[in-house]
Amino acid sequence: MVIASALQLIGVMLVLGFEQLVQWKLGAMGLVALFLLAVGLKARNSTCASLGAVILLLLMTNR
Repeated sequence: MVIASALQLIGVMLVLGFEQLVQWKLGAMGLVALFLLAVGLKARNSTCASLGAVILLLLMTNR
């Protein structure tokens, strides 16, 4: 039980760290794109996931 809690805490810390990195590198639009990608993958909505991926790709190529 303790190990599962520790792994969950580590997972949350990694996700939050990744979100901060995206916001620092790509700004608020990067967070919106990451949100669209995550929601699209979770809901199995290819339109939403594709839109998030394309926005992230455009933001990364403009830098």
